[in-house]
Amino acid sequence: MDKLIELASTIVSGAFIAVLATWLTNRSRNRQEQQAEIGALRVQADAMTVAVAELQGAAAANRLLWEGPAERARSFLLAVLAFAGGAARARIAGGSDNLSGLVGLGQAAELLSWDRRATKQNVAAVREQLARAAAAAAPLMHYPDADVAATTEQLLTAGGDIENTARLEAALEAFGQAVRAATAPRLSWWARRRPSPAE
Repeated sequence: MDKLIELASTIVSGAFIAVLATWLTNRSRNRQEQQAEIGALRVQADAMTVAVAELQGAAAANRLLWEGPAERARSFLLAVLAFAGGAARARIAGGSDNLSGLVGLGQAAELLSWDRRATKQNVAAVREQLARAAAAAAPLMHYPDADVAATTEQLLTAGGDIENTARLEAALEAFGQAVRAATAPRLSWWARRRPSPAE
């Protein structure tokens, strides 16, 4: 009988140790997977933030270089000077008033055409930055955390309306808060069950 009790005790303790080892192994694996997922989210969120910052920089450069009132006045002044220079050259070559005017208009049109082409190239650079932001947002829009996915979509939408900087800043802040919440350390069951010191 003692041998039977000893055998039962050994089986029970062996089963308990096996269950405990399995539980600890699963817990450790789950924790490693959770840390890997959090690390991947941080990398993706950083890529999204950098893409939005580059988009903001490209849009600001576009506004500064091509869309400001000073730049429009510069383009107008250069067009007037090109018109006057072309007209004077045609007049010196012996052209009539009409011919001088047409040559001047041609010179002004050529200058404005070059300016317009450069503006479109710069706008294309902004479009390229928007495409990079969309590529960075793609994995985040399918993230299991609903807040991260929703704020990513809002940030991408706000990036499409780059002129509304307040909306973009608010979307970027909401995105950052959602990512911080998703990457915050998760409390264990025991820590959640314990009363807080304020209680």
